[in-house]
Amino acid sequence: MENFKSLITTFPWDIFFFWLLPLLLLWWWLTRQINRLKAQSAELQDKNNFLEGELNACRKTKVSLEGSAKVSGSIGVVAGTVGKATTVSTKKDDLKIVEGIGPKIEELFNKAGIYTFAQLADTSVEKMKSILETAGSRFQIHNPTTWADQSALARDGKWDELKKWQDELYKGKL
Repeated sequence: MENFKSLITTFPWDIFFFWLLPLLLLWWWLTRQINRLKAQSAELQDKNNFLEGELNACRKTKVSLEGSAKVSGSIGVVAGTVGKATTVSTKKDDLKIVEGIGPKIEELFNKAGIYTFAQLADTSVEKMKSILETAGSRFQIHNPTTWADQSALARDGKWDELKKWQDELYKGKL
């Protein structure tokens, strides 16, 4: 027991606390930083997985579009050999004229095979929403309920009616 009392009274507690307390605080701070970095790493991994999925979807779309172009080209060659060569030109309309559609959404619709007002007018609202949802959360907030009707007016050349209606709309919504 005397050895213990002697240890307590002669032990340099000031040095012990001078080194131990800062080391404990440093250890605590470092573990918090490591845990925060692990959480950020997990978030970045999730974003990376999402973006890789989007990239793969784009690659599949590109491959399917290239495949359809090869098929249509071979059909033209076959028709040319028969003697009835016809060229089909797909004129792209400026879909941005429709209130609520911007350059990025026009690009999404073009990737989905919608290039003209007629095609957009014939597309269901559910299909448009599906295209927007596939593109990500950034595009899911858009409401395409009036886009088909607006594009039908543009397809039919009723520009005055379209302009009047668009003045009543706000970002494509009533």
